[in-house]
Amino acid sequence: MSVERVLMTADTLGGVWNYALDLARALPETKFTIAAMGRRLSAAQRRQVAALRNTEIRESEFKLEWMDDPWRDVDSAGAWLLELAREIRPDIIHLNGYSHASLEWAAPVIVVAHSCVLSWWRAVKKENAPAQYDEYRRRVSAGLDAADLVIAPTAAMLEALAEDYGTKARTRIIPNGRNHTEFVPAQKVPQIFSAGRIWDEAKNIILLNEIAPRVAWPIAIAGDDRHPNGGRAALLNVGSLGMLSAEELARHLAESAIYVSPARYEPFGLAVLEAALCSCALVLSDIPTLRELWDHAAVFVRMDDADALVRAIEALIGNTPRREEMGLRARERALHFTLERMASGYRDAYRSCIANEREVPA
Repeated sequence: MSVERVLMTADTLGGVWNYALDLARALPETKFTIAAMGRRLSAAQRRQVAALRNTEIRESEFKLEWMDDPWRDVDSAGAWLLELAREIRPDIIHLNGYSHASLEWAAPVIVVAHSCVLSWWRAVKKENAPAQYDEYRRRVSAGLDAADLVIAPTAAMLEALAEDYGTKARTRIIPNGRNHTEFVPAQKVPQIFSAGRIWDEAKNIILLNEIAPRVAWPIAIAGDDRHPNGGRAALLNVGSLGMLSAEELARHLAESAIYVSPARYEPFGLAVLEAALCSCALVLSDIPTLRELWDHAAVFVRMDDADALVRAIEALIGNTPRREEMGLRARERALHFTLERMASGYRDAYRSCIANEREVPA
């Protein structure tokens, strides 16, 4: 049973963009129409799409459901998506968000849980999300219940959805993957590296800025410091590289000896996977998802513990054999997260949803 056409939503602000393109690249037999939201594509992103023969882009600047006061945009985006679906007549609706799953679609709907405001808030703020997110909670819950299948990259993310929404939809875990040929180790230099949205409290990159004067090696940070709702994050003690191309990011990872993720919340962590493929020794926050994926292949540190983070980094700096061993362990684990494995999971999920739809009596 072939899946000929998929309508997929994606935002242009973070890792979901790379995930969407990787999945399209790994399923060359399927035609993807990617409906992009959040921000207009950069020149680099346009080049990425142009390199894929099976993918077309439809572009917008609609706010995403996790942004401040987004609902007028979310509703307008829903009308736009339904019109796209009427035009292209996809076999599968693949949503990398939640709210739009409750629309009146004429094809099976898959929702992929890359993140969630309620679990983000609980992890970052140490409390339940306030009443201002009640509409978000209602819409996400409705979307999850309407979906034919809900997919998450980790068991921990599925557990968070169950805790916050008690969804009754069918669920499946499909780990993310990356193209291993794009991330290859090189001669290591004495550098600590990290990457992510600098403005995102969940990434907690500001902690690296805080500890940088206390560690022997320089710290370099790559990522967007411009918050979608306005404002910028300032890093004074580290080398702030800004947004890097995929090639530049791969080069920095290949050369860096240590990669640090002090995240408070990370449903998967593509940047950690990329660093592991490059044999960086990993120093990670001890949070459920990262422990699930990298147990015994990383050094874990209690979240927000600056002193423990400094000790863990300094211990690796001072012990070259241990540092190299942890880099090898990280790469060995990373080689399990292949694009082929991810593509196989989604191919099976698409076919399963179509088969279930055909089995339902009229």
